Amino acid sequence: MSTSNPAKWISIGLLVVVVAAGGGYYVLTHRASKPAAESLPASAASTAPAAASTAPEHPISQVTVAPSHASSAPLPSLDDSDGVVHDAMTRFGGDKAGELLTGKALIPHIVATVNALSGKRLPASVLPVHSPRGTFTVAQADGDSAVMAPANEARYAPYVDVLEKADTDQLVAWYVHNYPLFEQAWRQLGYPQKHFNDRLVQVLDLLLATPEPAQPPYLEGAAGVYRFQNPQLENLAVGQKMLLRLGPGREAKVKAKLRAIRAAVAGQKMPQPATAASAG
Repeated sequence: MSTSNPAKWISIGLLVVVVAAGGGYYVLTHRASKPAAESLPASAASTAPAAASTAPEHPISQVTVAPSHASSAPLPSLDDSDGVVHDAMTRFGGDKAGELLTGKALIPHIVATVNALSGKRLPASVLPVHSPRGTFTVAQADGDSAVMAPANEARYAPYVDVLEKADTDQLVAWYVHNYPLFEQAWRQLGYPQKHFNDRLVQVLDLLLATPEPAQPPYLEGAAGVYRFQNPQLENLAVGQKMLLRLGPGREAKVKAKLRAIRAAVAGQKMPQPATAASAG
């Protein structure tokens, strides 16, 4: 695990995923120099979507959007879409929301981030938001073991607050209206026969299945590089580890929002919550 980055609302439907995961990608991982934000390395697609079918499992055309939230504004080109994302962030998340964004090519970076959340690492170069302020800290537990310090939760508060503030119906309506841009970015990432909304639902299901330990998980390591002692937790996907770092309270809030978004973009029954893992 590493110490340093992500999240915001992936695609606004997804913007959520990123924020959700929102807080700090590297918190328990590696220390790597940050590549240019404009580059989208092939490693961004760390875990490929499952099925190779041209028929979408969750067609965006079947997502219901309330008329009052629908938009008829013409879409910009993908290359000129950064302003649309900035405007939406401010509109849905307040004045502070736009300050979380960084770099250019925001929709491609959102798409790449969503895709990478199920993998083992999330390259800093694909993140569409700034890293949380401050540094990751630990607190001593039993013996030589350590746990995540409660003070870390404050680092992620701005991301979770923006996510909670965003109206789900408006988020999904924005996502549906701008979906052709997300699909275009998805094809450019290397999946011409798959569909981004299917991948979004798949990643949302993974995040919602993140274990909820009954006690703070034990960590091992030093000098800012820590690992979960529990192999089951250490082997989780990077997006799931990000949720664990939010702390139980904020993780629950994020999952509630993700369930609402998942229901809207897929229209199917939510997966059952994961069984709590032991802390050790």
